[in-house]
Amino acid sequence: MAKDVGYNALEMQYLRHSLALTTAQVAELGKGSEADVIAWEAGEKPVHIPVQKKLLEIDETIEMQVLNTCDGIEALFEKEPKRRLSFVVYPTQALYAQYNSEFLGALPFNELYNMSAWRIKKECKLMLEVDVTLVGLELESYKAFRDKTGLKESPDSRAKWAATQI
Repeated sequence: MAKDVGYNALEMQYLRHSLALTTAQVAELGKGSEADVIAWEAGEKPVHIPVQKKLLEIDETIEMQVLNTCDGIEALFEKEPKRRLSFVVYPTQALYAQYNSEFLGALPFNELYNMSAWRIKKECKLMLEVDVTLVGLELESYKAFRDKTGLKESPDSRAKWAATQI
């Protein structure tokens, strides 16, 4: 976890924006009020350090996910010359919680997972010259795909479905 805390109001606002979080979501993470978050970002109140640490922890989790995923993609393309991938993202919190619950502890909101996917997409294009398409999970289409192919629910099945969407 980052040791450097004590961001100013503007930096806190940009950190929240970089994570695609609303003031209400930051308040929920910090078990505080949305008015407190707005006051922190306006510089009217000092930032609650545990909230700042939590946001930095989330940012670092996303960065590690980006690095690890890109390393895996780079290794994949050493063996397989294909230069296009798709990633499933979750359009609602309910779908995210149902189909990606293993990430809820580190990335409690679907927006955080989806932001991570966005950063992976950018990093893959820039560093690996791999095109990644983000595909929103469409539940009925995904279920029909599984029925047609005889696949059980799994992250691998979602990846195979997403590949058919590009």
